[in-house]
Amino acid sequence: MSAQTNPASAPNYASTSTTARNGNQPAPMTATRANFATAIGLIIEREIAVRLKSKAFMISTIFSIVLFGALVAVSGALPSLLSSTDQVAVTSAGAKAVDGIDGIDAIPVDTVDEAKKLVKSGDVAAAVVEDDQSPVGLTVIAERSAPDSLTGALSQVPTVELLDPDAPDPVLTNFLGLGLGIVFFMSAVTFGSTIAASVVEEKQSRIVEILLASTSARALMFGKVLACSILAFAQIALTAVSVLVGAAISGNDVVLGKVMGPIAWFVPLFLVGFVMIAALYAAAASMVSRTEDLGSTSSPIMMLIFLPYMAVIIFSSNESVMAVLSYIPFSAAVAVPMRVFLGTIEWWEPLVSLLILAVTTVLALLIATRIFERSILQSGPKVTWKQALSRPRG
Repeated sequence: MSAQTNPASAPNYASTSTTARNGNQPAPMTATRANFATAIGLIIEREIAVRLKSKAFMISTIFSIVLFGALVAVSGALPSLLSSTDQVAVTSAGAKAVDGIDGIDAIPVDTVDEAKKLVKSGDVAAAVVEDDQSPVGLTVIAERSAPDSLTGALSQVPTVELLDPDAPDPVLTNFLGLGLGIVFFMSAVTFGSTIAASVVEEKQSRIVEILLASTSARALMFGKVLACSILAFAQIALTAVSVLVGAAISGNDVVLGKVMGPIAWFVPLFLVGFVMIAALYAAAASMVSRTEDLGSTSSPIMMLIFLPYMAVIIFSSNESVMAVLSYIPFSAAVAVPMRVFLGTIEWWEPLVSLLILAVTTVLALLIATRIFERSILQSGPKVTWKQALSRPRG
């Protein structure tokens, strides 16, 4: 590599007892290494500080938080905005017929002729007047067509028996799956790409060589993964608070009531699943030496996130498929909350799903660490996944 690095620009993760060599450059530590937990803490502090100083990161974070809160805040006003009120001229008999009908504003008139004049002038959408020759004793008068809300309300409706009045709304179910999926997918890809870009940049500038003189590759990777996990969780938590505030402002009982249970399961599943994805992104980045090659190693991870997410959206109404997706680590964070919302999940199933996800995350961390340690100092052509798992350290 031709890029030159100023050693002083990289933080020293070694313990204070370590003697520096060659001026400001930290000495390679063979027998004594910095405390593992302390090194991770320093790396986390450094990574978070870098992200918080990024204007692009802060602007995008604030925008997403405000956007979700604003959407929920105006959701309470949507029914009134989308519904329309029709002014209808009514005689005495017509007034009794339309009394209590939603969306109808009754304008009393004395005669049928007066009602017709208001309809022709466009002052009212229709008129309801008595008519002895009509089977129901009423006639609806309109210019071109009568409002459906009026004719539907005046029609005789058969008795309706509701088997489950509290059944989840299919539209709301789709929105819930879409919303949780977008949050998980965008957070995983955004912060995963952040980790990957950070690793590649440090390899290109050779800062990583200085960092590894002070701490281990494992501590470096864990620090980066945990830092982005903390930032991702903070963003999700602030978004959740924004949504709850918006729901309180709009009086949205759906969000304050029915959606809280699914969100309560989404949070732990998201946290554990994100650590798994972040570790895989760090491993993928360690296998390349140029930013241009990052897509070839990270695209399989993106597919592992995207395909299960699409499966949840497509098969949200299929109980059997959703049950299977609840136990797949890359889709559990969305599938389980949706099944909780639908009421089609047993109490123990989310616990089993979380356990499977936790075990998978531990395995992913072990594999990612192995790859990271064997590839982080490699330069030149990109390393394949098979090569990274089989090659010796160095």
